[in-house]
Amino acid sequence: MKRLFASLILLVLLAACTSQWQEIGPPVDTPHFTDKAFHTADGADLPLRIWLPWDKPLEASIIGLHGFNDYNRAFDAPGKGLARRGFALYAFDQRGFGGAPQRGLWSSTDQMIDDLATAARLAKAAHPDKPVYLLGESMGAAVMLAAVTRHADMPVDGIILAAPAIWGWQTQSSLNRAVMDFAMAVMPRVAVQPNGVYREASNNHYMLRQMWRDPKIIKATRVDTAFGLVELMTEAFDAGAKLTGNPRWLIMFGDREDILTSDSVASFIGSLPKLPPEQGRLALYPQSHHMMLRDLQARVLYDDIAAWIRDPAANLPSGADKAP
Repeated sequence: MKRLFASLILLVLLAACTSQWQEIGPPVDTPHFTDKAFHTADGADLPLRIWLPWDKPLEASIIGLHGFNDYNRAFDAPGKGLARRGFALYAFDQRGFGGAPQRGLWSSTDQMIDDLATAARLAKAAHPDKPVYLLGESMGAAVMLAAVTRHADMPVDGIILAAPAIWGWQTQSSLNRAVMDFAMAVMPRVAVQPNGVYREASNNHYMLRQMWRDPKIIKATRVDTAFGLVELMTEAFDAGAKLTGNPRWLIMFGDREDILTSDSVASFIGSLPKLPPEQGRLALYPQSHHMMLRDLQARVLYDDIAAWIRDPAANLPSGADKAP
C-alpha cells in the first residue's frame, strides 16, 4: 500500500513538471461572427465586441487584438473613439484570455495567428468594399507582426501596432533565460503573481484600478504561458526586419514606456527597414505609456490612426512621426 501511495505521489509530481498547452480540436464548423462571439472552425466561441460608426459612413474595418492577460474590453475607449471617426472595430478575446475557453492556458503562436487571419477574412466579408486594418496592443501587436510575415494572403491593407511586445530572447539577459528554463523544467504549471514591482503602464489610473478589480483580467500567470509569450515576442522581434510595406504599417511607441525595456525597443526600432512613409511609418509619442491607446491623451493617437488610414503619405496630425 505504501509503495502504491508513493507511486501515486510520484505521478502527481511528474505531471506538475510537464507543460500544459491548450487542446485545439479539428475543424468542425464554418467560422463566422455573431453579435457577441467569433465562432472558430474548431467550434470555440471567442467573446467579441463590435463598435460601428453611427453618424457617418463607414470608411474601413479594423480588427483589434488585446495585450497579455487582458481581453476585448481593452478596446472600449479605442473602439468608441475610432467609431466616432468613421471606422468599425472588431475585438475578440484571444484563446486563454478573458471569457475565451481554457482560460490561463497558452494556445500557440500558430493558433493565435490563424485566428487573426480568419478574423481578417470575416471582417472583409462583412464589408467587402471597405479596406481592413489590424490594430494591436502589446501582445496583440506581436501576433500581428508574426502574422503579416507568415500570411501574405491576408486581406489586410495595413497594420497599426501600439507598443508591440518585442522583448524576445534576443534582448533578454542570460539570467532571465536561465531562470525561465529552470522554472519550465521544475514548475511549468505554477501560476506566479508579481509582487513588489511597480511599473506605470498608463497615466490613466482610473482605468488601471478598473483592470485590477476586473475578474476577467488574469492576475497570476502560469510559467508555461509566460514562456509561450516570450516565444511569441521572439518571433515578433525578428518579424520587424522583414516588414516589406505590403501591407503598410504604422508602429507607435511612447517615450514613457515602462513595461518593455528601453534596450529591446531601441534594438527593434533599429531593425525596421527604411521605407517610404506611405509604406512604413514610426511614430514616437513623448507623453505616452505602454497602454497608449488608453492613456488620458489617447485621442491624439485616434486622430493619427484615422489620418494615416485616410492618407498614409501625409504627416500625422500630432507630428509624432517627425520625432527622431
